[in-house]
Amino acid sequence: MKFNTLRVGLTGVAQVVVGDENAADHFAPDMVPAFATPMLLSLMDNAAHEAVKNHLPEGYVSVGTRLSISHVAATPKGMQVTARATLVEIHRNRLIFEAEAFDEVEKVGEGRLERFVVNRDSFLKKLESKLDFIKGLTTE
Repeated sequence: MKFNTLRVGLTGVAQVVVGDENAADHFAPDMVPAFATPMLLSLMDNAAHEAVKNHLPEGYVSVGTRLSISHVAATPKGMQVTARATLVEIHRNRLIFEAEAFDEVEKVGEGRLERFVVNRDSFLKKLESKLDFIKGLTTE
């Protein structure tokens, strides 16, 4: 059985190599061939997830709820980006992280992220009930 071992200072890391699928010009051809800001946000959020995933009680997960980042430098295709998120505050089931991201040359992003610890089964049931509601509307 897993026990809650959450504590301030936990750190997670996530890495990605910038390629066609996560560059801005993948989403809109008139954009630049550099790491897309939404992908940077996702990488930082993944790092926060990694920081706490092995410290939650059995049956619980963390979900992202608020993300605020600055994308401060561009990263071209072929370079690796590494995000690191550190848990800085815990308020009941609310977790606050500070994150930074670097490519092989410089800092490319920084931000603050919020995740909430939720019961996985309860969360999935809410998702299912939303789908059931929509299905009910389309069959009437």
